[in-house]
Parts: sequence; C-alpha cells; structure tokens
Amino acid sequence: LSMAALPGRAGLGRTTVSQALNGTGMPSEATVVALASALKTDAEPLLRLRARALPPTARVATVDDSDSDPQTRFENWYRRYLEQRYGQLSVIGLDLSRPERACWPLDAAYLSLELSTPVRSVGPTDSRGGIAAGPGGGGLGVRVERAERALAGQRRTLVRGLAGSGKTTLLQWLAVSTARHSLPPELAHLEGCLPFVLPLRTLVRRGELPAPHEYLTAVGCPRDSAQPANWADQALIDGRALLLIDGLDEVPHAQRAKTRQWLRELLAAYPQAAYLVTTRPSAVPEGWLADGGFTELTVRPMSTRDVAVFVTRWHTAASSNATTAQERAHLAALEETLKDTVRSQRDLARLTTTPLLCALVCALHRDRRGHLPHGRMALYEAALSMLMHRRDRERDIEAPEGLSLTEHQSVQVLQRLAYWLIRNGQTELDHDTARALVDDALPAMPHIAQQADADGVLTHLLARSGLLRQPTAETIDFVHRTFQDYLGAKAAIEARDIPLLVRHAHDDQWEDVLRMAVAHARPHERASLLRRLITRGDRTLKHRTRLHLLATACLEHATELDPAVREDVQQRTAALLPPRSDEEALTLAAVGPVILDLLPGPEGLENDEAEAVVNTAGRIGGDAALTVMKKFRASADAGVQFRLHADWSHFDTEDYAREVLAHVPDAHYVRVRSAEQLSVLRHLRTLTRVEFTGNFTSGEITSAIRPEELQRLEATRNSALENLGFLQAYTSLTNISFSQCRNVADLTPLAATPVTSLSLYECEAARLEDLRCLARLKSLSLNVKHPLRNLEALPVDADLASLWLGTLSCGRLRALEGITRWPNLTTLSLCGPVDGFSQISALPKLSYLMLQVRAGLFMLAELPPTPQINELWLGSWEAEDDLATVSMALPNLKKLTINCYDKHWQVDLTPLRGMADLSITINRADEVLGTEHFPPGAITRKPRPRT
Repeated sequence: LSMAALPGRAGLGRTTVSQALNGTGMPSEATVVALASALKTDAEPLLRLRARALPPTARVATVDDSDSDPQTRFENWYRRYLEQRYGQLSVIGLDLSRPERACWPLDAAYLSLELSTPVRSVGPTDSRGGIAAGPGGGGLGVRVERAERALAGQRRTLVRGLAGSGKTTLLQWLAVSTARHSLPPELAHLEGCLPFVLPLRTLVRRGELPAPHEYLTAVGCPRDSAQPANWADQALIDGRALLLIDGLDEVPHAQRAKTRQWLRELLAAYPQAAYLVTTRPSAVPEGWLADGGFTELTVRPMSTRDVAVFVTRWHTAASSNATTAQERAHLAALEETLKDTVRSQRDLARLTTTPLLCALVCALHRDRRGHLPHGRMALYEAALSMLMHRRDRERDIEAPEGLSLTEHQSVQVLQRLAYWLIRNGQTELDHDTARALVDDALPAMPHIAQQADADGVLTHLLARSGLLRQPTAETIDFVHRTFQDYLGAKAAIEARDIPLLVRHAHDDQWEDVLRMAVAHARPHERASLLRRLITRGDRTLKHRTRLHLLATACLEHATELDPAVREDVQQRTAALLPPRSDEEALTLAAVGPVILDLLPGPEGLENDEAEAVVNTAGRIGGDAALTVMKKFRASADAGVQFRLHADWSHFDTEDYAREVLAHVPDAHYVRVRSAEQLSVLRHLRTLTRVEFTGNFTSGEITSAIRPEELQRLEATRNSALENLGFLQAYTSLTNISFSQCRNVADLTPLAATPVTSLSLYECEAARLEDLRCLARLKSLSLNVKHPLRNLEALPVDADLASLWLGTLSCGRLRALEGITRWPNLTTLSLCGPVDGFSQISALPKLSYLMLQVRAGLFMLAELPPTPQINELWLGSWEAEDDLATVSMALPNLKKLTINCYDKHWQVDLTPLRGMADLSITINRADEVLGTEHFPPGAITRKPRPRT
C-alpha cells in the first residue's frame, strides 16, 4: 500500500495522513480509526496506545481529579460530558424497525467534507481548486479544501450548507475533538478551548437568548448549577471558549434580527473567543456577518469517493455495535452490495450527495436486510418525507417562518416549479418567475393563501423544504436534479402531458423524467405512454435505438402494465440485448448510461455476449459502469479479461484497480495510458504483459513494473524512450513492441535480454542493422520505411519462426526473395502484395498464412499447391473474391477465417464443399451461402445471427 493510495482508502487528506504517520503531533481518534479501517486492523489497541502517549495536559478527561481545584474538576467533567453527549451521530426522520440503529459512534463515522470559500485569484487555476474568472486568469474564484484545512486559523466562521449537508455533524466533531484535546494540527489555534454547543432551535424556545452563565441551562446540561461562578464568562474573556452556534435558519424569521444583535453583543463583549455559526444558504443573505469579521464557507456536495468512504465508515461503525461474528459478516456484505447499488443506479448516486441522505440510504438498506425501499420511487418518497416534513417535526421546529404547510401542500407547490424548469430546459429560475408560479397556485389552495402570500410561501420553501436553494440573490433551483425530475414527472402526469413527454424522450435531459412518469402514472396512462414511446421509435430511425431502450428501462417502474404492451416493448430490444459484437456494443454505448440498467449477466451469457457487455460498459465508464465490470471480474474467458484490462481509462483509477483488476483470475495484461494508472500497477498481482501508451520514461516504467515478472512490453506513441538499456534488468522479458516511438534508434541493448519477439511499427529512427545482433529472435514484425528491396537484404541472422510485414514494409519490398533463409518459418503475415509470393511454397514448416489489408485472396492464384499450410486468415474480403483458389492452392486447409470488416459482403462457401474437415469462422458478413455443404458446428459466424 503506497502513501498515494492510503489517503483515498482511509478517506483522509494527504496532509492528515502524513502528519499522523510522520508528524510530531498526536493524531485524532477519528484519524486513528480511519487508518485502522483502511489497513484492515483493529483500532482498539491503537487507541489505547494513543491514550497512553497523550501528554499530561491532554489527559484531563481521564486523570484523577481528586487533588484538583473545583474549577478544574468541573472543567474536566464538562469535557467528558461533551464527549459522551456529542460522541454519537444520529439520523432524524427514519422509518426504522429498530430505532436504536439510528445512532453510531462519531469517531468511526465522521467524514471530513469539502468546504469552499470565495478567493481573489491573481493567476491561473491552481490544484487546490482556485478558479480564474477572467480570460487572463484573474478575478473572483473558489478555493475548495477539506474542513480542517478550510477552518485552519479561522476564529470567526459562518458555514452555509443545505439540509443534511453535515453542518451539525461538523460542530459535533469540533466539540468532541476540542474537548478531548485531539484536534488535527491544522486546528492547533483552537487547542485548549472549551466548546459550547448552542443549537438555536433549542435556544429560541426559551424566549431570550442566553447569557454565558446560562449556556449549560439552555441546552439541558444536568449539572448546570454546579458550574463555578463566572466560569463561562472568564473562558470567553480569555479567548479559551469556542462557541458552536448551530442553525440560524431554524430561528423564526421575525427573530433573526434579534439573533444577529445577540451575536454582535457577544463579539463586542468577547472579541478573543472563537465562533463558528451554521445556516442553510437561503436563511441569511451573503455577508450577513461580514462586518463582524466572519469568513463564509460553504459545504460542498459529497464526491463519489466521499460517498464510498461514508458507506464504509457507516458500516464499520455499525459493526462496532454488532454482538456476533455473523452480524459483522452480514454488515460487511451489505457494505459491498450498497456501494455497487449506489454506483449502478445513477439517480440513486445523484441522491446521495449529503451525509444525511447517505445515512438514510445506509440505514434503510440495513433495516431491510440489503433491500432498499421497494423501487427507487419509494426511496425518493422516504427522502422527500424526511426533508420536507418529518425532520422539522421530530426536532420540534414549528413554523419558524410563520407558516405551516402539510407535506402534500408543499409537494403541490414544488411540482409547479419543477415542471416549469423541465418544460423550459432550465436548471434554475429567477425569483420573479418562481413567485409568479407560486402565486398562480394559491387560489386553488386557500388554506395556504390564508397564511401567507406567494413571497411568504416561497421563502418558507427555501428555508424549510430542504429541496430548494438560492445559488444567487435572484435565482432558485433544486438541490438535487433527481428531486426536480421526480416532482416534475408527477406534475406532467397530473397535467396529462403524455404527448409532451414522448416528444422530448430522445433528449437525455428528459430520460429520468420519462422513467419517473411511468412510475407515477396510473395503469392506463402508463400503457399509453409506453405505446407512444415505441411507436415514435418505430417511426424515427435517428432515435430508434435510444427510444426503444428507454422504453425497456421504464419497465422496471411499471408495477402494473398491460401484458401486451410489456411484450411489445421487450420485442423492440430483443435484437439489441445482450450485445454480441463490437459494433453492437458501440451502438448501445452511444445511447448513454441508461443502457447500464439493462445489461445482463454474467450468468446465462455466451462468451461473445459477455465480452460485448463488458465492452459496452467500458465505453460508458463511471461508477455505474464499474458495477457492471465488477460482475465479470471472475470470468476466465480471454476476451472478457482483455476487455477488463484494456477498458479502464473511463473509471476512477484507484477504484478500478482495487475493485476489478486486483480480482481478475490469472491477470496478466493491462493497458496503461496515464500516470494515475501507472501508479497503481504495483498493487496488482503478477503482470506479464503491459502496454504503455504515451510518453512514459524508462524510469517510470522501471519503478512501476517488477523486473522478474514482465514477459511482454508494448510502447505506443512514446517520444520519451531512447536508451533501451533499462530493459536488461527484465530477466523474463521475451516480447517487445515499439509503435510510433520516434526516438528509439539503438536496438543493440536488446541483445543482452532474453527477447525472442520484436515488433517495430512506424519507428523510423530504428536501426535495422542492429537486428543482426539479436541471435535469440524467433518472431519479427516490421512496418517501417526501409531501403530493402528483398528479404535477402534484411539483416536478421536468427532462425525466425514468425514474420509479419506491414503495409509500409510490403510497399518497399520488390520481392519475397530470400524468405527461404528461414526454413523453420511457421507463420507468415503480409499486409500487401509482393512479387515472388509463390516462394512461400518452399517453406517446409509454414502452417499459418495471414493475408490482410492490401493483401488478399487474389494472391493465392500464383501459389502452387502448398499442402503444409493448414490455416488461412483473410483480413479483407471483396465482392469478387472466389474461394475456389483456396481449395486449389491449400488442399490440406483445416481452418479458415474470413473478415468482412470494411464492407459486409456476401460470402459463398460453395467452392469449399469438398473440404469436409474444414473449420470456418466468418466475421461480419451480411450473408453466408453454401453452409448446407458442411456439417453442424463447422461454421462459426461472428456476431452470431439472431433468430
């Protein structure tokens, strides 16, 4: 495990990991737990060791207080109290059969999210996320950092974040870490502080906001009366207090000005204290606390990697409470299943962008023993219910905006906004349009109209629904596109806009809307929608494949459907699924990610189908496709394995290497196109063949590949390779290929290697005279411009068994004169016509002949009967080709392969009817005649014809 891979596996920043392993400071408990999980070891011994290693000043939570003064004893008790009270994370608003499962340890589950802050950029974009605004690289940009780095050195911070984005959890982590003296090095400026967690939703119910001596009473601390006199006040004056003020948005609108004044008075009275305030984005305007010296940070949506780490930590935390080995094993299985599910279902992946929603999915998945609520729609309904209604209700937040809406009423208004966005192809709408849409809805909703006007309703939905946000002062959008599509689809069905849905079905922006509309629709509406969809596909050749596949994807949401309609839909895609060829894979991949939900296997697939399915997913890439690739990683088929190793540039490099490549049986081949891919090679099992594409240096190759393992090396489009001396360390290397490596010239270093096969393609600097020193050479492939007129002049003294001449080489040769120098030649491949072709009949051991590109069947006309050749591979086929020449020139032929790659011609096998033992493979022919002259199984067509 490298230092480059460890931070990603542990879900920690590189600085945090480096300082934990090498720094002088003490890593936090959360860091130790995360590293232990990544290294697959028990965290408990490490935590005990950490406790023993803590300096005396950091052990206040566990030392004997008997000899301390009363204030120190109370302070030590208070720190232990904070650890216990805020050391657990909980999810609010879950329908769980066992509510005790809604809590888990903070140490094990906390995930440091990314925070962004506006910055003034004076140069080009940097690697930390600075985004230049103007063409010259200057202007206002955004810096994105992990929470501990973003908060480094900050003593007054306002953190904005959407509902469930992790704001409260961040405060809990700061409270516990500060109480334990276990803050990361980035937050050393808060070391020794006393944290006071002040949830405003609780404080405002008391009436007046509390003074410092009332903090413990206000939050329900059981020993509030035991605190020493002026204890909190003195901590604030000394700058030892950290005020963690949670939820400005949960203060009723009428009281926010008063809350702001309360904050101002605290800042004036206690300027040395540290403050961190949280709010939802729309609750207070930008710069609301700027005059108080507050830095504004915004919680970013979770990345794909964050989601995977969160799922791992959630299940690790759940395992810590498991009582049996069987339950822990079950949780481990659930973790892998859920990761695959989130990856494979794109709308689910878009949903899990906040810790709250991730936790919702994890908890529901466990509670239902690996099954999320039946169908994705049920999951959306559970999330919507939690965000819009149950979360506030179960936290006793009542009408902070002076307005009370039922869940159904909120949905009705939000549907209008969502459907407007979808119909108009927009992702956001201006505030005036949103207000007008709400105003249009109010006459039909008198209960709401009696409470507030359109502005009041819109303000309430922005603040409390958890579904809307205000990215700028004048615009509004949905926090998740999934929710917009869900609500918009519901509105479309209620408006009977089925023709409109079908008219836009070819647009990938409407894909999820169509699928959800099928789920929302009643049976007769569902049947009408699907009939119209396939009918439009039948009539529109340009969009036919996409529309028919979309209709098939909609079937999973059709809980009740006319069987005749279902059969009509399935018939349209029967000719497409599963794919059987590269062409079909390309066609399906062009449809986009919607096809991933329909790809079958690996059970029940023939080898060609399995390879084509992997090819399709590999072309699409991304997390959903990764799940498909994982299903096939145990396949022993060579074609499938090739696709798994060749098609990984569209995936997260580390995830793919760890979850796919590391599990492929007898893995031997991998194609490397980037530095990221190169960095993970050492983590894979034995690699015998590696293909490098790009300017990789000899040093980079040497550092990534163990010399004793590599047997075949291929370098393509590489201008960095010059001196080949580094290959002498590879004691098992037998096959080398250089393609378009313009600086590879001196081949003599290969004489000191065990190389027996060499390929040179368009390497014009390569010195052919150096071939003479390669005495071990058995196979040679050449496609270079050279002055040679015949093979007699080719400087190869080795006893070749295989010779391949490309179009460049064949074009320069006048004749094959000299080919008999290699009497042990068994394989010959030509890519163009060459005089003296008949001389190959004098090669006694020649058994395999390949004619491709410009070479073809016509060349056999000048060949006398050559019985030693028993296998022929034709790389091209022309309409005028006649197989009669095959039976005359190659009377003992046992295997014939015909490729119609460029043009799908008709192939007539009748002239070969007397060759009873012949096995024939035909690729991509439109029509094959004469098959009746051969026994069953003698002819193989690729792709296999569909009946």
